[in-house]
Amino acid sequence: MTGLWVALAAVLVALAFGGYRAVVDGRFRGRHRVCGAAPVEVPQETTWDQLAEAVREAEPGERATLVQFSTAFCAPCRATRRVLADVAEATAGVRHVEVDAEHHLDVVRRLGIVRTPTTIVLDATGREIARAAGLPRREQVVSALALIE
Repeated sequence: MTGLWVALAAVLVALAFGGYRAVVDGRFRGRHRVCGAAPVEVPQETTWDQLAEAVREAEPGERATLVQFSTAFCAPCRATRRVLADVAEATAGVRHVEVDAEHHLDVVRRLGIVRTPTTIVLDATGREIARAAGLPRREQVVSALALIE
């Protein structure tokens, strides 16, 4: 009988966690600070400047840039790549740039990226407007871009 209660508790915890992830996964939030990190002064350099070594050959978008941090074996990263590329292609002045998180760990740490895929929306000046961890839906990306106008 004890095993049944343990199994029931495990199922309830799994359902609660799954519900939490369904609610927060892929949602764009404004600029954030990593939990537990000491408060720091606002850097004078933009987010695009901090990404410079990771995106040497890429150019920022005229209106906005969608920066995706991903890893090689991340299945949601492939789906995120398709969503962001579609939005960038359909929206004038928006560019999609992908950064391999494994090869640019210093940038990942500096920007507080804690999981992949993470998408950062930058305005035309290279400043962070919003960020989402997980797979965003197309509508979420479009509404995050609307914050720029």
